[in-house]
Amino acid sequence: MTDRADAEGGRSDAGSGRSDGGVDRRTVLGALAGAGSAAIAGCSGSEPDDAATSGLEAETLEELAARFAPTLYFDSAEPWFPTDPRPYTVEEGGETVVDGFAAFDGYHERYDEAGEPPDPTVFYNGVRYEDSPLAVVQFWIYSSFDQFTANFHWHDWEVLHVFVDLDTGDPQLYVASSHSRSVPNNEFLDPEPDAIPRILTELGSHSSTLSVNENPDGFQRVGEEGLLADITNTTIDTVEDLLGIPIAYGLPRDEGMRLPFVVPEYEGEPIYEHPDLPSVTAESLVDDALSIRSLDALRSPPTDLPLRETGIAFRYADREDATADEVAEEVVGYDLVETAELEDIAAFTGPQLSFEFAVPEAVEDAVAGHITTTGVPWDQPRYENPALDVTAGNHRAELAGRYDAIADAESLGAGAAEELDAVVARVTRATETDEAPDGEGLTTTDAVTESFVLIESDPEAVPTFAGGVAVANGVPEGDHRLTINGAGQAPHSETLTVSADEPVTTAGVDSEIPLVARENARKVEIDDADSDVDLARTAIEDDFAGRIYDSAVDGTDAVYVHAGGAYTTEVRDADDEIGAYRVNPDPPGRDDDSDDGDDSDDGADSEGNAPIRIDRPETGAAPLAGYVADVAEETRAAVAAAAAEGDDGDDDDDDGSDDASGGGGSGGSGGPSNAVNGLERALAAAVDAAERAEERAREGDGEGTDRQLENVLARIARIEERLEAAREGLPPGLANATGKRVEQATRRVEQAQNAGKL
Repeated sequence: MTDRADAEGGRSDAGSGRSDGGVDRRTVLGALAGAGSAAIAGCSGSEPDDAATSGLEAETLEELAARFAPTLYFDSAEPWFPTDPRPYTVEEGGETVVDGFAAFDGYHERYDEAGEPPDPTVFYNGVRYEDSPLAVVQFWIYSSFDQFTANFHWHDWEVLHVFVDLDTGDPQLYVASSHSRSVPNNEFLDPEPDAIPRILTELGSHSSTLSVNENPDGFQRVGEEGLLADITNTTIDTVEDLLGIPIAYGLPRDEGMRLPFVVPEYEGEPIYEHPDLPSVTAESLVDDALSIRSLDALRSPPTDLPLRETGIAFRYADREDATADEVAEEVVGYDLVETAELEDIAAFTGPQLSFEFAVPEAVEDAVAGHITTTGVPWDQPRYENPALDVTAGNHRAELAGRYDAIADAESLGAGAAEELDAVVARVTRATETDEAPDGEGLTTTDAVTESFVLIESDPEAVPTFAGGVAVANGVPEGDHRLTINGAGQAPHSETLTVSADEPVTTAGVDSEIPLVARENARKVEIDDADSDVDLARTAIEDDFAGRIYDSAVDGTDAVYVHAGGAYTTEVRDADDEIGAYRVNPDPPGRDDDSDDGDDSDDGADSEGNAPIRIDRPETGAAPLAGYVADVAEETRAAVAAAAAEGDDGDDDDDDGSDDASGGGGSGGSGGPSNAVNGLERALAAAVDAAERAEERAREGDGEGTDRQLENVLARIARIEERLEAAREGLPPGLANATGKRVEQATRRVEQAQNAGKL
């Protein structure tokens, strides 16, 4: 049994900075995204060689079902509760099916007439592994509809597996179903034998999260503040403790994250306007306070969406649950019915629904539908072999160590490694930093809303969780496009390669993907159609946030960047030659009226901003030297403006020479003003040298190019000297930016020196 810490007090603050063990939340999320291979290596792949199962004796099954029947806690905004699908069956083609329109409309008609959830029911099934004391009782929960921003559909089935040792009577493992095969389930090893299993049901989607901690209706991802974790079986004291824990979905709105919902559409209209759904109105769906009309309907992520609050609890009608009575606003008793009574149902039907999912492309944003449908539980492999639903490799390994009936985890992991792998990242938000000049530098911070992830080779989108962790399992080996979208945020899209040799592929840069609020987003487009090079990869670096985008490309690319950043766009061709371009969406002194004035034909975004285009990208020494000239001139102009603002009209004895001794911060004629003037002259000299290097390269003069590049490095060294002397006379942000740009320019000159072509 797992030791349980004594807990005191109420729910912990999901957004708190640090846990008792000293690991802050951002570190937890980063480790989850970057080091979770042990937890997801066994999530998919070929089926393991588990022992066969057979049905349980009726008396044993009824006893286990009554003992472990869970109490379900629902969000106060939940419209769809556990019910019986049989009233909505119809005959089609000689088969009994549950019709989506009939179930959706009929449920709401019966709910409205009775004033309470109709036919509260939970179904159960049981199996026993042959020649083993290990048995499993399954609780299958049906809802008439699933509404979730990443995935909604007619009908919904969720399941809780309770693995039980028949010799001891003790539960071994809880496995509660999450959103899809691409999202790890919520699991807990060695739960308390005498406790009623508790499920926290996700609003709209009914994804099932376990609650085994001392806050009965609150989710606890990691153990902190004396509370037992719901999915980790341990407290988290160090980063190392995170390496093997399940990266399960959890419950975002119970972890302090905002989660927007969207309205399902059918044939281009909101579903509640369909004539075959007369009992379904806009009020039948998830509450408007939590909903948006489309992912791009907002200019920035919504921060006022309500967090989770418990409403109705469902408990087994023949058993009291004092905890539910105390916590929930209302408690409904449900009936237990064996799934065998449903097995004549052949299918749960309904047409595919749609929603908006924007994908950034070079010309325009594409819109596609990515919706799944629900299947019949008794036709699924996990119905007969529940161990297939154990998605945490450490949990399967523990079961395998206890029972010969469960195959060793390595066999499953090895099968997964041959064909299917996981893609992991952490989604953050890009914001301006106070360390940079106003509007010219970024930092990244924790996300404030959850986003939605699509591997475009898979028709199913999955949500982020735990404050931005993105996990997509079961991704085949090869090249894939990953797209992340969220309410009020510009979409992100990149190409990545999944290798069978690696169980986890990290997306983004160092597993981080910063998203940009739509109101701040500017599109950068790169197209080699009229170029002499074949682009293979692009990357973007902000002066302060560093590299924020890096993706393979096939000649064209489009990236949304924050208007308040200043960027280096790097391109690589098929020969791995490099080019660089300066991109500053809103540089100081830009004339806002200097646009081309034709937003109708220039691909302007929703804010009226024309894309920043690099139409003829080049690689080699020439574009790299040209980049250095551009960034040096941009910085020189900013320094000159700062000098003009602080100039008292006394130029001292400035002789106009780059070697003038105007670098001191005090004494004689070398005050801060002279030091700033000296820095400007050093920058101007670097501009001249870089322009000459570009000219020599374009003339094909290799030796001349090398000489000029050496001269550029010497000028950059002089800039560094002048910068130290001039810091006192510069605004802090500009001084910081100059230092960052000097580092970037030095690296690009060195790349030019090592380039294989001019």
